[in-house]
Amino acid sequence: MGQTSPSQCIEVKDGTHVAKCVLMPGDPLRAKYVAEHYLENPVLFNDVRGMYGYTGLYEGKEVSVMGSGMGIPSITLYATELFSFFGVEAIIRIGSAGAIADDVKVRDLVLAMTATTNSAYSDCLAMPGHVAPCATWEMLRDAANIADEMNVKTSIGSVLSSDYFYYPDPDMKINEKAKNLGILAVEMESAGLYLTAMRLHKKALAMFQISDHVFTGDHLNPQEIRESFHEMMEIALKTAIRV
Repeated sequence: MGQTSPSQCIEVKDGTHVAKCVLMPGDPLRAKYVAEHYLENPVLFNDVRGMYGYTGLYEGKEVSVMGSGMGIPSITLYATELFSFFGVEAIIRIGSAGAIADDVKVRDLVLAMTATTNSAYSDCLAMPGHVAPCATWEMLRDAANIADEMNVKTSIGSVLSSDYFYYPDPDMKINEKAKNLGILAVEMESAGLYLTAMRLHKKALAMFQISDHVFTGDHLNPQEIRESFHEMMEIALKTAIRV
């Protein structure tokens, strides 16, 4: 039988289950691609609302991969259900991001130590002041060490998890302000994942392949994106099986 729960958006199929560590790209079709190209014997455990989730083997150890959708509301929904109802202990967000810092280039790997955000999600924690969303240290350390062993150029620091893909007031110059604060790149989910993991006493890490630079206009072509994605996937999977 599949795992049962009060989950509203994940329905694990009979005869399947979710591994202790889940990789989460935003795009469910990317989750399908990862399962089919990187995992041995992948089995589909969820397809509710087309949000594909698979469990398979990597180097003989179980790993799951499942889409999260775009934005903090979507990733926090799926992360909460995975952590709360299906025995998941750790989630690794894998995705692309736009570089902001001058010394972060296309093809680089970014590991998000912290995630600055303009989201109000942390308000639900009722913590006076502002909660600082951060990665789980052991996972961050392992990913950094693996990247070093593979000679993959890696930047570690803060990313901006923005609620806006198209910012409604460009005169606010959000990216310029983020750059001035030393923020490395911009994306849309990590702060929500980190806050959810912190709230539920679980583990989380977000890593990104830099596909373009916000200020220079540099960007990868499709072949370069595939090559960089492969490097990030190897690092993510090797990190996952150490959890």
